[in-house]
Amino acid sequence: MALACAWPVTASASESALDEQIIADAYVYLIGRALIVRQEHLDVAAQGGYNVAFHNRLGAADFVNPNLGVANTEAWIAVDDATPVLLEIPKIEGRYYTAQILDEWGETLTNIHERNYPLQSYGKFAFVAPGSRVAIPDDAVRIELRSQKAKMLARVELQNDREGAVALQRQIRVTPLGQPKFPPAVKIPEFDHAQLVGVGLFDATEDLLKSAPDVSPIAAQLQAQVRAVALAAQDPAQRAAIDQTLRDQVIPRFQRYATQEGGQVRNNWLGTAMILGNYGEEFWTRSGTNLIGIWANNSHEVIYFIGTRDAAGQALDGSKTYELHFPKDALPQDVVDAFWSIHLVGVPDFMPVPNRLDRFMLSSHSNTQKNDDGSLTLVLGPEPVAGVPEANWLPTSPGKRFSLNWRTYVPKAVVRRGEWFPPAVSKRD
Repeated sequence: MALACAWPVTASASESALDEQIIADAYVYLIGRALIVRQEHLDVAAQGGYNVAFHNRLGAADFVNPNLGVANTEAWIAVDDATPVLLEIPKIEGRYYTAQILDEWGETLTNIHERNYPLQSYGKFAFVAPGSRVAIPDDAVRIELRSQKAKMLARVELQNDREGAVALQRQIRVTPLGQPKFPPAVKIPEFDHAQLVGVGLFDATEDLLKSAPDVSPIAAQLQAQVRAVALAAQDPAQRAAIDQTLRDQVIPRFQRYATQEGGQVRNNWLGTAMILGNYGEEFWTRSGTNLIGIWANNSHEVIYFIGTRDAAGQALDGSKTYELHFPKDALPQDVVDAFWSIHLVGVPDFMPVPNRLDRFMLSSHSNTQKNDDGSLTLVLGPEPVAGVPEANWLPTSPGKRFSLNWRTYVPKAVVRRGEWFPPAVSKRD
């Protein structure tokens, strides 16, 4: 969508004017990397550095849209040519688990579990630098990273055995085989999800682009656009105009895309289908995911549905009461081979909303009760609903906008084909 306004740049940068679409694409591409770097800074400060397995306590995770139906263990992996890092995973049976490995743009490199690694689904896995020939232990599986760093996020399904899940989680270990040398996290302007950075983002262009390779097949042309905008932003007059365009047009459009447009929409749910985790040319979707659901996995593991509006198209409001109704022949467990969950997070921070029950999700393993006819009704609202079991209630916060994240873990073919969506979120009178 090229708009009427255009920005001059120096002849050395481009012979053409920069229209708003070029500025938008450049910003959205670069903010995707910056969101990963921002999280890297937060994680390393809170979790004790690199190559440290950080076991999140149940019900907590310091990243947007966390999955609280699992025990999460995180680590920033950092290697060099001579120093691999070992990941040790215990034997896990009878429950879903994965150790997801992502590159520095938020692309999934691999998931370690029994389905992907049937010859060795647990034990030792050695991460090595690209092209490294360093020796690794004989009993370790070699995994070559795309750069010197990667994010590891391990998930162990809680089921109804929280202590058992935590015991397994605590056996996940990360050990560097030496003292690797690697660059620190890139310095970027401070920002948060409520107030995204503007034109100042382009001041970090070279550091961000050079810090990690991008597997996107259109990375080269996008990076050329980013550099052109960064050059234009060095001129004070153009800088002010670009910043105004970003704040008035581009950032609101990007936020709207992330929550309402970046996939297939049905029943006012945004479905990710086959897009997330490995994005190809879909950099708007990748950056939008890094904004509202960082560390999203690929569709072989999970398909997500984002709900920000009710059946009438109105923004979800914590002061109101809503329901989701599943007929007895279309229950949510019928479309997954592992489990389903629905999480409620605030807008615009996309973090769990505090409530008196400390209940932030419902799932396959919640003690929800079916109706007499075998159907299932879930309710959302500031207070319990008469006639609906309290176990089926997900509390909201009055006056607080919220978003829903429906997860289908190991989704069946009907979900992967994009044929299944959660029912519309209907407002109750």
